[in-house]
Amino acid sequence: MWAPWYGIALPNAVKRFFKKYARFDGRASRSEFWWWALTNFVVLAVLYTIFGIGAATSSYQSVSNGYAETAVMTSPSVLYVIAGILIALWGLAILVPSLALYWRRLHDANLPGPFYFLGLIPFVGAIILLVFALMGSKPEGQRFDRPDLG
Repeated sequence: MWAPWYGIALPNAVKRFFKKYARFDGRASRSEFWWWALTNFVVLAVLYTIFGIGAATSSYQSVSNGYAETAVMTSPSVLYVIAGILIALWGLAILVPSLALYWRRLHDANLPGPFYFLGLIPFVGAIILLVFALMGSKPEGQRFDRPDLG
């Protein structure tokens, strides 16, 4: 479990994501990282679609302040509430393992895990992280492995 799994298939990548829930040591291959990114994208697309349908089926009332008129949700639909709760729970459930996976992906490119926080730089941080995630594996990244921990 400590070594990266190059060429991993989607089901195994998802299992490995949850098995290595909070493992910040070791490395993660590009396939391991990007299969999880795709899975997360699909799950969120489904949840936000349900959320949008719920918003569209909610009750609204027109409110005016004399200058502008706007619609205010007066009675959210059950679908809207359930989808919102599921989105929040999903976000909480994957917060730590997503950080750990990104950390290990940086290790595989022979970069220190704390480089993840470069993502906090406004405007360019996300681009920097994307470039790092796209980088190929480097043998020097083995320095982050911990085979003694299994």
